[in-house]
Amino acid sequence: MRPILIAICLAFPATAASPCGGGFPAFLNDLKAEARSRGHSAATVEAFFATARPDPAVLRADREQGIFQRDFIDFSRRLISANRMEAGRRNAATWDSTFDRIARDYGVPRGILLAFWGFETDYGAVQGDFNTLNALVTLAHDCRRPELFRPQVLAALELYENGDFDPTRTTGAWAGEIGMVQMLPRDILENGVDGDGDGHVRLKTSAPDALMSGAKMLRSLGWRAGAPWLQEITLPGELDWSQTGLDHSKTVTAWERLGIRPRTGTLGSGNLRASVLLPMGRKGPAFLAYPNFSVLFEWNKSFVYVTTAAYFATRLEGAPIYNAGTPDPGLNGTEMKALQQKLTRRGHDVGGVDGILGAKTRAAVQKEQQRLGLPADAWPTRTLLNRL
Repeated sequence: MRPILIAICLAFPATAASPCGGGFPAFLNDLKAEARSRGHSAATVEAFFATARPDPAVLRADREQGIFQRDFIDFSRRLISANRMEAGRRNAATWDSTFDRIARDYGVPRGILLAFWGFETDYGAVQGDFNTLNALVTLAHDCRRPELFRPQVLAALELYENGDFDPTRTTGAWAGEIGMVQMLPRDILENGVDGDGDGHVRLKTSAPDALMSGAKMLRSLGWRAGAPWLQEITLPGELDWSQTGLDHSKTVTAWERLGIRPRTGTLGSGNLRASVLLPMGRKGPAFLAYPNFSVLFEWNKSFVYVTTAAYFATRLEGAPIYNAGTPDPGLNGTEMKALQQKLTRRGHDVGGVDGILGAKTRAAVQKEQQRLGLPADAWPTRTLLNRL
C-alpha cells in the first residue's frame, strides 16, 4: 500500500487474551500455542510461522500518516486526478458484467467499488510489497492495536491451510491488507468470493474476485441496496450550524424545510435520515450524508479519506466537481495538535493528539464553538484556537 493510505481498521472482537510486547520469540511461541489450541496441527503451525519476523518498516509506516492532516479540498484534489477518473471509467467498462452482477447480488453500486479500488491500489497496479505475515505479526506484537491484528494472524493461518496464503510470498500493504481492494485475512475468510469460478479467492490477480469480495463485505457491514450515500447540497443563508455534522441527523424532509437543496438532481427519499456534512465548515463544500455513508467508516476510519472516497464515487457515477466555496483557513499540523491538547484538557475525547481532524475532534470543536458563541460548524480556525 502506498504511504498515503492507512489500515482498514475493522472492529473485530479480541481474542480471549491479546498479549503483546516483550521478546518477539516468546510472543511468537504464545501465538503458536494459541493456534494449536484452536485445532491447527503442530506441523502446520510450525510451517506457517517458520519465516515470521518483525518488520521495523511496518511500524514506521504505522506511525507516519501525515497525509491525513490535510484538509478535504487538498486531500481530494491530490487523490482524484484526471488519470484516476479516466482509469475508473475504463475499468467500469471493462468489468461491466461483473459490476452488474454485484449490483444484482449485493446492491453495491460500481462507483463505490471503483473509488476504493482506485484509491487503495490504483486499480490493482500498486498493491504493496510488504510480506503480509511479517506485517501482521509485527502489528500484533506492537501494543497499539493487538486486538485488531492478532486475530488477523490466525485468519491468515486458516487461509494458508486452504491454499490461499503463502507465508513467504504473499505480499500487500504495510498493515496486512491483501489484493486489489486491500482486505485483511479475516475479511477474506468471511467475505471472500470466487468471482471468476476458478475455485480460489485470488484478490491480488482476479478483479472479479476482489470486487465481489469487497461488495459482499460492504453488504455484511450494513450497506443498503439502492440507497444513496453522499450528495452535494446548497445551504440556506442562515442555518443552525450546531445541527450539522455526523452526530446529528434529520429526515430529508426536515432538512428540505430548513432550506437544504440538492446542487443537482433530487434528494433521497423524504423519510431517509441524513446529516449535513461540512468537511471545511459552513463556507466550504457541503454534502448530505445518508446512512450508507457511515458504513464506509467500517472500511477505513479516516474522516477525510472516507469523505473523499464517497465523493469520488459520486463523480464516477456522474456528479459534477464540488463547489469549493471560500472556507476559512484551517490549522496546520502543529496548531491542530495544540488545539487537541486544549480540547483534551477541557475534558473532550479527541481520540489522541495526532494533528488529524477526525470525527472526535470535530465533535469537540463543535461543542466548544457553541460554548464560545462561534458558528458551530465543527471547522477549527485560529480564532477558535486563540479563544481557547
